[in-house]
Amino acid sequence: MTDRPLTLMAVHAHPDDEATGTGGILARYAAEGIRTVLVTCTDGGCGDGPGGVKPGDPGHDPAAVASMRRQELKASCDVLKISDLEMLDYADSGMAGWPSNDAPGSFWQTPVEQGAARLAELMRHYRPDVVVTYDENGFYGHPDHIQANRITMAALEMTALTPKVYWTTMPRSLMQRFWETMREFQEDMPEPDPAETAAMAEIGLPDDEITTWVDTTAFSGQKFDALAAHASQGENIFFLKMGKEKFGEWMGTETFVRVKDATGASLPENDLFAGLR
Repeated sequence: MTDRPLTLMAVHAHPDDEATGTGGILARYAAEGIRTVLVTCTDGGCGDGPGGVKPGDPGHDPAAVASMRRQELKASCDVLKISDLEMLDYADSGMAGWPSNDAPGSFWQTPVEQGAARLAELMRHYRPDVVVTYDENGFYGHPDHIQANRITMAALEMTALTPKVYWTTMPRSLMQRFWETMREFQEDMPEPDPAETAAMAEIGLPDDEITTWVDTTAFSGQKFDALAAHASQGENIFFLKMGKEKFGEWMGTETFVRVKDATGASLPENDLFAGLR
């Protein structure tokens, strides 16, 4: 046994990602006395500017957006009681196909081994028992999410650590109802493009392929408030339109696929730390 606290490390691409996919576990495990470490890879400079101005439009200043989002990220961490925030501060690469994908210094253009070496140093420092990041497709194909997966898995190979490793996901049963729910809270939403609907149906995994279902219902209010802390991006955060009660119904369980494990904990499981305590 050791006096070192059990530690969860979540590796995310942008400010606000920590709340969307893992706000519940970060809040829950912090409340249970587990050290929670958030690594945010990019500066979020491709997010909306003041007044909703979009990247590439007149008046959008990526440096100013990044500064604003850093403060919002710190506020979110306070809400979720995150123990340690580490920012790699790579330039936000933007959505797939944007010119910013190819910008020198963007996260997408950063050699994997370079980003992985920096993350490996953080892993050696914090010695996480559980590491969470995205799947190989970045959940929905976002370049920075894909890169976060790549550097995380490469960093683990660079260390002698053997944490449990999880990729975030969503059950297909939930994703199938996503459009209907969006329309309920956004009446002026146009009819979805059939190709878009088909792509949405492929996001996530069949329910029986999900290994880990963590109940975070008691922390859904914190998760909502953490999302709300990213006020500058409110136009893009659909879930805030639900209000806390409906949000809690929808977002009270966080789901994962376990991809590395040395504990032998049986599956399916309802605790990322099963086999560790």
